[in-house]
Amino acid sequence: MTYDFDMIVPRRGTGSYKWDTPEEENVLPMWVADMDFRTAPAIIEALQKRVEHGIFGYAKVPETYYDAVVRWFESRHRWRINPQWIIYTSGVVPALSAVIKALTVPGDKVIVQTPAYNCFYSSIRNNGCELSVNNLIYQDGRYAMDFKDLEAKAADPKAKILLLCNPHNPVGRVWTPEELRRIGDICLRNEVFVVADEIHCELTYEGHDYTPFASLSECFLQNSVTCVSPSKAFNLAGLQIANIIVADKEVRRRIDRAININEVCDVNPFGIIATIAAYNDSGQWLDALRKYLWENYEYLCHFFEEHLPQYSVLPLEGTYLVWIDCRASGIGSDAITLRLQKEQKLLVNSGTMYGPGGEGFIRLNIACPRILLADGLERILKYIRKHMRLLPHGKIR
Repeated sequence: MTYDFDMIVPRRGTGSYKWDTPEEENVLPMWVADMDFRTAPAIIEALQKRVEHGIFGYAKVPETYYDAVVRWFESRHRWRINPQWIIYTSGVVPALSAVIKALTVPGDKVIVQTPAYNCFYSSIRNNGCELSVNNLIYQDGRYAMDFKDLEAKAADPKAKILLLCNPHNPVGRVWTPEELRRIGDICLRNEVFVVADEIHCELTYEGHDYTPFASLSECFLQNSVTCVSPSKAFNLAGLQIANIIVADKEVRRRIDRAININEVCDVNPFGIIATIAAYNDSGQWLDALRKYLWENYEYLCHFFEEHLPQYSVLPLEGTYLVWIDCRASGIGSDAITLRLQKEQKLLVNSGTMYGPGGEGFIRLNIACPRILLADGLERILKYIRKHMRLLPHGKIR
């Protein structure tokens, strides 16, 4: 079966946060992490069938939901999950907040490998905890973990949790089993609990397989929780559903209690139906999507090589979010994004919103039809030529 990812689906005027936040009609949004593609046909069909029923009362999560999650992770990622480990909730961010509430007290420290997803910081702050920064090492156009610094941060008696992002948003790394084992060993030695945000786990590319952290050993499984959702891979974020996978019974009890305290213990019928259809019937669509996203990335790389070679496009191992090094401009990330919005009507994310290490970078969402990607890249080029006085072949005057 073929899928048309080149089709333009108008989103303005549909209540889209991504498209309707800017008031001007000619603004092109390449910021918020949702996709401009229709979701898989099997999901649409399942939702249409549910809509035809016409009654949308409180939902009970059926056994078929748990079966779908278990089957998917075993077949796609070689990880056998006990269905009793699964706690459903309304999203990965509420999940992270509930886990922090359950496993810390105000004043505890949470380690974050920065630059990192911006909601990590608010989840830490909202629970009265302190941020402990473990900066990733950026060298030769690629990011690596600073294990020496991680060991020092984990040794702090106040450090209770490491927020692990795999695949990593925004830098696009898919951490290898060897890197994950080193993290796990450090955290075990120092009694630091690993909270793995693996929401982008389905969006990886050739040569960069996703490894669930908890699948590597029984010790890692017991010393961690994993937060996942079909929302990124199948473009279902608005249906608000996610799962926390927790093997330890006592930890599971505490998290379940925190979810109820935070009032994020209920999910809607559409999220349930969509998850089942995604995991049971939409694998072929996902594989086609990943191929299209990779071709978008290659298109972007060729564009930068031809027109903007002084800016480094980082390797994309996972996610559909491209991290671009713009430090050659000599202009801060906030100024670049503000000028792009004001002068070129293009919305991208400033690297500063991802915390330490983000200055000088921008994040670009390439999950869109290629014609929109090409439009966005041309807008970037126009901005750069105006402000950096570039020659047509990409050299600075």
